[in-house]
Amino acid sequence: MAVETKEYRAEARFQRVSPQKARLVLELIKGRGVQEALETAAFTKKRIAPVIFKLLTSAVDNAKYVSGEQGTDLDVDNLYVKLAIANDGPRMKRIRPAPMGRAYRYQRRLTHIVLSVAERPGAANLVTKVEVPAVAPTTEAPKAAKKKAAAPKAAKASAKKIKEPQAETNAAEATKTAKKKASKKA
Repeated sequence: MAVETKEYRAEARFQRVSPQKARLVLELIKGRGVQEALETAAFTKKRIAPVIFKLLTSAVDNAKYVSGEQGTDLDVDNLYVKLAIANDGPRMKRIRPAPMGRAYRYQRRLTHIVLSVAERPGAANLVTKVEVPAVAPTTEAPKAAKKKAAAPKAAKASAKKIKEPQAETNAAEATKTAKKKASKKA
């Protein structure tokens, strides 16, 4: 059973830039995390970049508002740019004077930009558990007893697993030192 992810979108319509030029900036932020996308849009040296920055902040604000209204839990740090499209808007037909009384036609292109942010689907699996490392036996018994009492049951079980190989290496080292002593005496 697939979990449905909620998308939050924002649109900027009738922008005075060609769709091709807007797509250059949108390709930089598509699929990235929101924070990284905001930094990329803020430092991109294209004329449309500030508009895209403003649009992205609007999409994040929409996500916060809608999740607050619906009472759902939203992790803003887990949002990413799911959709970034620059569609054609209406074209403005213009005429430029040409030699000998003629006129050349040209078109000013407009763009409709659509940004959509969503939460990453595997957000719950991103958290990893950190196990407590095993403490090497020391000569001070009271401190070791306090540490053992404070450690959780899972850490105790993992500590036992970790101590077994250490015991084998300690035994191997002891036999090596015994052999060295025996060879020195002989």
